[in-house]
Amino acid sequence: MTYWEFKGRELVNCSCDYGCNCQFGGLPDKGHCYAVFGMVIDEGKHGDTDLSGLKIGAIFKWPGPIHDGQGECVAFVDERANEAERQALLSIMTGGDTDPMATFFAVFATTVETMHEPLFVPIDFEVDVEGRKGRLRIPGHVDMSGTPIKSPVDGSEIRARIHLPDGFEYEYAEVASGTSAATKPVSVQLTSSYAQLANLHLDSHGVVHA
Repeated sequence: MTYWEFKGRELVNCSCDYGCNCQFGGLPDKGHCYAVFGMVIDEGKHGDTDLSGLKIGAIFKWPGPIHDGQGECVAFVDERANEAERQALLSIMTGGDTDPMATFFAVFATTVETMHEPLFVPIDFEVDVEGRKGRLRIPGHVDMSGTPIKSPVDGSEIRARIHLPDGFEYEYAEVASGTSAATKPVSVQLTSSYAQLANLHLDSHGVVHA
């Protein structure tokens, strides 16, 4: 197994209401789970391959709870990545070079039945975890945005965090409002639903804790 480790920032938008039951071991509140994911690797390596500065994304659709499987997915990889970097990123994203079920990539990979061919595309991604703001644009495929949740009473920003000390994705996540329009090859439309922004520190063995 080739050891890998990275630090990065993510924005995820899914079909659940704010809070997302799945974060607490529950079931998706719409019955199904649709999600759009974007991430930038601020610093990272897969073996001797440097992954710093590269961006990735994905669209997921599960007809029921994630653990029931039958999922559909497409992975997007930064077109700037060379061949070694592309293979390293795809290995990580599909659970390769990773302890069983140690990361969300590895867990999700076991639930996907239809995996579309990966696309190497320009990825425009900006994310401010503390500010609860982000935007993912993949021309012809994805447009996702995350913004702070606003109070229905006075319009003020509402801040909420999730702490998962034993999670397989993050330790802390900021909760936000997300909207996504994803078209091909997987279609997802989400409006003002659950979004999370998190600083990730992962390696071959799972979440790296401070």
